[in-house]
Amino acid sequence: MRHRAFGPTGVAVSVLGQGTWNLERDDREAALAALGRGLDLGMSHLDTAELYGSGEVERWLAPLVAERRAEIFLASKVLPENASRRGTVAACERSLERLGTDHLDLYLLHWPGSHPLKETIAAFEELRERGRIHAWGLSNFDEVGLARAIRIAGEGTIACNQVFYHLEERGIEHAVIPYCEEHGIAVVAYSPLGSGTFPGPRSKGGKVLAEIARAHGVSPQQVALAFLIRRPPLFAIPKAAHAEHAEANAAAADLALSEEDAARIDEAFPRGPRRKGVATL
Repeated sequence: MRHRAFGPTGVAVSVLGQGTWNLERDDREAALAALGRGLDLGMSHLDTAELYGSGEVERWLAPLVAERRAEIFLASKVLPENASRRGTVAACERSLERLGTDHLDLYLLHWPGSHPLKETIAAFEELRERGRIHAWGLSNFDEVGLARAIRIAGEGTIACNQVFYHLEERGIEHAVIPYCEEHGIAVVAYSPLGSGTFPGPRSKGGKVLAEIARAHGVSPQQVALAFLIRRPPLFAIPKAAHAEHAEANAAAADLALSEEDAARIDEAFPRGPRRKGVATL
């Protein structure tokens, strides 16, 4: 599994991690086996949130965290309605208790909310100083919101921006990714396979993916993941509910697409016009 520097943290993080959104809807034993297999294969970035299953997913992860904490780059998120100065600290403590750990490697604001961002960032810095988190970042922020956060916190403080990004939703390539590249912020793609909307084999894009996949002896999904993480500062956190799916995801990290491959994918999945804000699920 390839690793690369994660924003300004100085930590090398796996280019492919593991998402857990809606994990509570899956078979618990199979889901935990998938996550464990992902860890075996080096997908050490494990992402969750207090939102997921109203905390149930964090509870599900606790045994795995207890057994393999040293291997895991553990991330969770605070809901915007909880993201006041005191509320952020309290939410983090609840997440730590559910996960059964004394610290998070990364803590994110799940999306922009009504509480002043200055309060949330102050809470993040308090948690970092106390050792309860090692780094903090944002999620679902556009370049305008990121600029506001940098004005508050200063350069080199935001570890990442986690955003909805897949082949049929490439809007962040217009301004968000360039802004993050300029300011040393990692970009983490959630739902990188489209969350149930992966291009069908008869679609124009699906045919291109299938042709490239056959040439490399891989699957179209692996081609898509390889394209999305093709350059710094890009990471992705696909979800897998079964061990075989986790194995397939992990293998995508070793797929090297040619410039011709990337150009064909780029043409088959146009970015579309630039728009205000970022797409979300």
